[in-house]
Amino acid sequence: METAKYAIDIQNLTKKYRKTRGVTGLTLQVEEGDVFGFLGPNGAGKSTTIRSILGLLQYQEGEINVLGMDAKKERKKMLMNIGYLPSEVMFYPTMKAKDVIRYAADMRQMDCKAEAEMLCERLQINGEKRIEELSLGNRKKIGIVCAMQHRPKLFILDEPTSGLDPFMQAEFFKLIMEYNKMGTTCFLSSHVLTEIKKYCKHVAIIREGQLVCTDTVENLTKRHGKSVKLVKDGVMEEFLYNGDLNVLFQSFAGHDISDIVIEEPDMEEIFMSYYTK
Repeated sequence: METAKYAIDIQNLTKKYRKTRGVTGLTLQVEEGDVFGFLGPNGAGKSTTIRSILGLLQYQEGEINVLGMDAKKERKKMLMNIGYLPSEVMFYPTMKAKDVIRYAADMRQMDCKAEAEMLCERLQINGEKRIEELSLGNRKKIGIVCAMQHRPKLFILDEPTSGLDPFMQAEFFKLIMEYNKMGTTCFLSSHVLTEIKKYCKHVAIIREGQLVCTDTVENLTKRHGKSVKLVKDGVMEEFLYNGDLNVLFQSFAGHDISDIVIEEPDMEEIFMSYYTK
């Protein structure tokens, strides 16, 4: 059977709420095998988009196909091939960690014991502890195992590293890259811009329920030219410059430039350029 070109294909998605903004006319494609970053501040529409993909929300307009399957008509089959991690994981508090992980595998009617053991070792999970005894970070690690242990074709991860310490964040992304090399697509919603730049191939930026940019991370960086930081006439200035540097230098004539740094922009500067007038 021919594989789908897109792991996620969203066409003209519109989800409206009575009092809050959802998303409007959102069209987005994620190619199979990609590590795709989804950026936007709180309330921009990231979670609405993710929940619409998973069928957790009923939307008014649009079509969603995941791994070549209609997200509405073939939802059960689709979900069997997805590993989903919500931004806030919730489990039965009195269950042991190992029982939660096994329960998640049993719901899929799959034997995930070997993969779960590997993941628990890598993430340093004590399976004998009850959920109510675990910190936020350790509960997040349980959620990661539940999302990965069945080796799905697609990860959908909403703020996956929140609550994890730096060591576990690094180990988490090692796992993501290993699964990606084996063919798993990753759709990653994050506020941590350094993660997006380091690990993602493509990125989409959403603002007020609409996409404002979709491109490769490399092209996005190049498109915004250079990050310029200087002290001119005793005043610190910072801006992105996309033009002839000779023209920029000529504009400094007659001014006292006591310090200047010109370098590639970081993701935070690029991101903020879409959110500031």
